[in-house]
Amino acid sequence: MRVLAAMSGGVDSAVAAARAVEAGHDVVGVHLALSRMPGTLRTGSRGCCTIEDSRDAWRACDILGIPYYVWDFSERFKADVVDDFVAEYAAGRTPNPCMRCNERIKFAALLEKALALGFDAVCTGHYAKVIEDADGNPELHRAADWAKDQSYVLGVLTHEQLKHSMFPLAETPSKAEVRAEAERRGLSVANKPDSHDICFIPDGDTRGWLEERIDMSEGSILDVDGATIGSHPGANAFTVGQRRGLKLGTPAADGKPRFVLEIRPKDNTVVVGPEHLLAIDEMRGIKVSWAGMPIPEVFSGAEFPCMAQVRAHGDPVDARAFIEAASDGAQELVVRLIEPMRGVAPGQTVVLYQGSRVLGQATIDSARSALRPELAAAGN
Repeated sequence: MRVLAAMSGGVDSAVAAARAVEAGHDVVGVHLALSRMPGTLRTGSRGCCTIEDSRDAWRACDILGIPYYVWDFSERFKADVVDDFVAEYAAGRTPNPCMRCNERIKFAALLEKALALGFDAVCTGHYAKVIEDADGNPELHRAADWAKDQSYVLGVLTHEQLKHSMFPLAETPSKAEVRAEAERRGLSVANKPDSHDICFIPDGDTRGWLEERIDMSEGSILDVDGATIGSHPGANAFTVGQRRGLKLGTPAADGKPRFVLEIRPKDNTVVVGPEHLLAIDEMRGIKVSWAGMPIPEVFSGAEFPCMAQVRAHGDPVDARAFIEAASDGAQELVVRLIEPMRGVAPGQTVVLYQGSRVLGQATIDSARSALRPELAAAGN
């Protein structure tokens, strides 16, 4: 096949490209320029898609003997990922920019351009697996190494996108093996640190970054009874489940820490309370998509068993889910958890699994709990 290898400049994408070459595919490497800041440099494991990453990607392609290009996707990245991130926080939600990047950049804009140029597939260094069912339809599954599994952030991929996706690291038992293989192949990125945090906020100061882009104004911090117990510099910089940075002068009656339970951007207030009130037993999701062919229950509206996961490295929880028609005719995903989950925030992504298979995903629009009647009374 003609394969376009997305080269991030890291060890995973380099080894994935090497395996695609070794498998006999006609491979071309491409690095995505997602920022127009020419001075952007990596700081240890913080940041990605930097000048250094571009150079590392070029060196890997040179060693592999494949063509290398840099494609400027900075405008689309800003509009579809960065601006979306800001808008979601401004609306009091907690977005996942990696999901948006995979959905709108790496497996929409990139794949669209690759197919237009005659490529058959896009190859990436994600730890996930595509398996064909008995009818030849692609299914997305967890990788062999569950500790490195990245199927969660790929849960936004559609049936058509999975048909043209290649993940050569799917069966690799550990990251250590990938690094050892890179060393054997003479790839200079063998010991390069993994990137983490949000790539466009390399210093990790999300609040400081948002304060430069969202109008922040002082507001009240309320307890679950609606009493004012403190103030904050701007509700949009908080997220559900947050404990640090509240700066409450008055301790709780029981002396235990308080956590952010709710953000109310309309009146610029933050509601805090004890940790047990973070427990959620039902989520409703919008912007629903299915990874591969939907299971039959999706079409019938029947309830089905599944596992629900709301963070890239979070623990999946037993649940039952079903589809409801929203007032605008769109699908709404209802997920009822068998075991409560803590720290669920509107704007996060819930990904559903059956066994190792990814069924699909939705953006959480609301989260409810029988343990929080006082919040409902306070206007939740």
